[in-house]
Amino acid sequence: MKKKKQSYSVYFASELFSLKHLLGNAYLAEAIYEKSHGRYRCRLPQDFELRGLHPQTIRDQDIRALLECDVAIFNFDGTELDSGTVIEFMFAKFADIPSVVIRSDIRGAGDQGRGDPWNLMASFYPRTATVLTGSLFNYRALLKKRGAHTRRATRDEVVRLAGQHASATAALVCDQLALSVVRALDRVVAIEPVMPKYLREEVYAWLALMPGLRGKEKMLRKELERVLEQKVERELL
Repeated sequence: MKKKKQSYSVYFASELFSLKHLLGNAYLAEAIYEKSHGRYRCRLPQDFELRGLHPQTIRDQDIRALLECDVAIFNFDGTELDSGTVIEFMFAKFADIPSVVIRSDIRGAGDQGRGDPWNLMASFYPRTATVLTGSLFNYRALLKKRGAHTRRATRDEVVRLAGQHASATAALVCDQLALSVVRALDRVVAIEPVMPKYLREEVYAWLALMPGLRGKEKMLRKELERVLEQKVERELL
């Protein structure tokens, strides 16, 4: 069954603890919006209000936001995957949320040989697409193509810095990744749900209780019932 053309909310799971994380997340989310003509609207956890909140409150907020979103993106960069991102990925798979895993890190990692460059326990899940790209190699190739690389001294360095060649080239690399991510998102939203219809209510009732979210059990169940209803209405489950 072909999904209707509609816009989708996207949970964007990634590290967010340094300026380079914040910049990378923000630019990629905006590029995805642009390349998809507004079809995919990323929600960045770095934009959630966190001041003065208890650690569990922050965790609960992220879990709720993830479950509410239509689809999700998970950044699997690093020689060791960010543990919080992996946990969120597993929540998405428990909830049968269409997911895209991205990696722009050129370093090898994990135990899969020629497979995915991360631990095998984070691979092989249904309704999931993977986008792998060598960002550093792409950057250098584009820099050379744009004629911005040089070994000549100070004068050319000034031209490069004043002309913002490095940031413009990095932006092109990010735009290329965004286009690949949009195509991957299109593929996963078109995949039929894995979760059988007769299990949907039970699974989402369990997801309301399993993480130990703060709140009354009855209210938590109602909250997840509404989330499930919205996903069914949008033909995501």
